[in-house]
Amino acid sequence: MSLAEQIQQKLTSAFTPSHVEVDCESHMHNVPAGSEMHFRVVLVSEAFNGTRKVQRHQKVYGVLADEMAGPIHALALHLYTPEEWAGQAPASPQCLGGSKG
Repeated sequence: MSLAEQIQQKLTSAFTPSHVEVDCESHMHNVPAGSEMHFRVVLVSEAFNGTRKVQRHQKVYGVLADEMAGPIHALALHLYTPEEWAGQAPASPQCLGGSKG
């Protein structure tokens, strides 16, 4: 099972989302081929009702604490309540660091 699949499984178990996307974006960065270090997460859940953006991030970081301490280098989070969800989250920009710049 890929790390992206593990992340999605953990988030699904913790938040019972109505929509979830976990995309490995490592290919957009200056990392070895096949790396799983950079991720984009779109998560829509009732669990975010009544919470501020920073609280939502803290909840996700808590669920992914082991991954954040290890293989994850970067995590772009787009977290919505069902009422806020417009059906699309912003795309990540191309990395300009390292040899990509």
